[in-house]
Amino acid sequence: MWSCSAGSVKCPFKDWKGAWLILEIQTKQLQPDIVVLEIAGRITIGRDCKHLEWAVESLARELRKKVIFDLTGVTYIDSTGIGIIMMSAGQLKEVGGELRLAGATGHVEQVLKMTNVHQILGLHPTTVEAAASF
Repeated sequence: MWSCSAGSVKCPFKDWKGAWLILEIQTKQLQPDIVVLEIAGRITIGRDCKHLEWAVESLARELRKKVIFDLTGVTYIDSTGIGIIMMSAGQLKEVGGELRLAGATGHVEQVLKMTNVHQILGLHPTTVEAAASF
């Protein structure tokens, strides 16, 4: 099982057209107690999303209470991705934590706003601004 303590996870697989897809998650620490998950790739239905779920489950078990998803490198998100973000927020809330979103642009920002996720979790231009919102 993947541990959230440090490093990155790459999950290569092929989409329905045979193209290789990779969801990359890098964990960074902001002082004093904020964890940033830098996510790059597509957050869509499929096995790649499982790694994001596992990362948040691990953080919740470690009772990490301030988590930021840095979406700067995310190029596409579908309804499964929105569900995972909301589920992640719920898991963190159960342990007294909070999730913030940062860096979404283009299609990803549009989807987050269209689904009102930005109003529920907060969507910030940068991780620094997201961190300041805790």
